Amino acid sequence: MYLPQIEDLHFDEAPAVDSPPGPKSRRLVRKQRDIESSAALYPTDIPIAFEAGRGATLKDVDGNLYLDFFAGIGVLNVGHANPYVTEAATEQLETLPHSLDFPTEPRLELIETLDEIAPPGLRGNNRVNFGGPTGSDAVEATIKLAKYNTGNDGLIAFRGSFHGETSGAFSLTADTKYKKPYTPLLPEVQHARYPYPFREDRSDDELVELALEEVKELLGDRYGAMSNPAGVWVEPIQGEGGTVVPPNGFLQGLRDLCDDYDVPLIVDEVQTGMGRTGEWWGSNHYDVTPDIMPMAKALGSGLPLSGTMYSEELDTWEPGGHTGTFRGFNPAMRASVRSIEYIRHHDLLEHATKLGARIRDRLRELEATNPHVGDVRGKGLFIGVELVDEDGKPAPELLADVRTTCYENGVLVWAGGRDDNVVRLLPPLVMTEEQADTGISILIDAIETSTS
Repeated sequence: MYLPQIEDLHFDEAPAVDSPPGPKSRRLVRKQRDIESSAALYPTDIPIAFEAGRGATLKDVDGNLYLDFFAGIGVLNVGHANPYVTEAATEQLETLPHSLDFPTEPRLELIETLDEIAPPGLRGNNRVNFGGPTGSDAVEATIKLAKYNTGNDGLIAFRGSFHGETSGAFSLTADTKYKKPYTPLLPEVQHARYPYPFREDRSDDELVELALEEVKELLGDRYGAMSNPAGVWVEPIQGEGGTVVPPNGFLQGLRDLCDDYDVPLIVDEVQTGMGRTGEWWGSNHYDVTPDIMPMAKALGSGLPLSGTMYSEELDTWEPGGHTGTFRGFNPAMRASVRSIEYIRHHDLLEHATKLGARIRDRLRELEATNPHVGDVRGKGLFIGVELVDEDGKPAPELLADVRTTCYENGVLVWAGGRDDNVVRLLPPLVMTEEQADTGISILIDAIETSTS
């Protein structure tokens, strides 16, 4: 099949809205509230019911068209309903959807394709495990693998981190707001400092040194260390924590410490992988190779799929060492290969790098004139805008106003950060310059209006 140009993927008229939410959306949101779990999150803040998606655009049930700057939390890197992807997934669905872990052409082709784009130190030197379909499942696999290989059960993660909401992944996640009702979780978990330049009045070098010193103490200080560390889990750029980009030297320092103390470094690429940051993997920006790397979200290009890539020397599991019913969902594996091919064919890594820089440049112009824009940061199309009040403190209410104003004008953004005050932008990598310019203009106007 011909690989369509990115300009041909979208609803051309987007954004085009008429006082959303419309009556059909309101009715379906009410119905959802009546019959579904109260844990449903997104419609409580953006009360819209969707009907269709194309590329970087969405249509709701009332016919309103939106620019999508969130892409299902970075799931749809090659866009909604990309025909090059859906063709292969549909064909596979009609032949063999599910095959556990028996060998199939889609499965083996995906493993070989992932090896081609693996971090340099893992290329030709890795194994891949498919377990459950979510990122949390992949993180659970990393915990089991690290424990199995080291014989230890101490887990080191970072403040501000998010690794999922199953029991083990939640233990690594550092969010007491949501974790508190479910404790105790896994024992022997410690959270070290993650360098957050905007939040602290120290130089980048000082922040890195402080963070690494904490990890070193946990790994090796006689009177402060874990007695049994199994590994260090880190996001190369924190996602839910507010798109926090660590200074240079941090990830490499962790790599060195893990080597010194002979524990695996687990780099969580669930959000940052598959080209999101302008590199295949976030760790590539820092020339660091993880020992273990969970993958999900954009891996399946809209279909549920997660996996764990790890160094060949850690492949000590016996058959059945880590399994899951849906570890053989072939349509998602076909979709994954097609999405990688599409990214390569259209050089979307370069496109994400340039478009992300263009977006950040425009937002930094606003930062220079509007004191409520505290910080603009990110890599590629993984972007955060931290909003603050007149005293420079987190402004979650301002963010809520901005988000509402954006969707009322046809642009979908989401919130993140430790204080829910960071606008998160994760558009599909197929977003065009024109769409980005239009959407960012609406975001800028929303910030200006809400702070005037």
